[in-house]
Amino acid sequence: MPEILKKTILVVDDEAPTLTYLCHILERENYKVLSTTKGKEVPEIALNNKPDVIILDVILPDIDGGEVAALLSKNSATERIPIIFLTGILKKNEEGFAGRTGKRHVLAKPVTREKLLEMIKKVLSE
Repeated sequence: MPEILKKTILVVDDEAPTLTYLCHILERENYKVLSTTKGKEVPEIALNNKPDVIILDVILPDIDGGEVAALLSKNSATERIPIIFLTGILKKNEEGFAGRTGKRHVLAKPVTREKLLEMIKKVLSE
């Protein structure tokens, strides 16, 4: 019987408790999880591992999430990877108004397990 291929998710957040929380949720749902606290590492990790989705904090100490997304979009090998921006600068009631552009989605922190998994399923089905 062939092994079912796990979807790979790259999680990027500089706050250790948030990173641990997100990785724990995803691992329990049987996703293959990659993680980093540094935005500058994302292009290389994405190029080498081809994640199915990237969950990306907007505010990082080394480079902001928008710049990371711009770098990914400049490389044909990573430009189509969907990104879910996770941010504390957006209020929960503004998530719907933020909408999405291309394969960019937005979730407000703190995010619930249910909301996170719902967004990932939505993104993977597009």
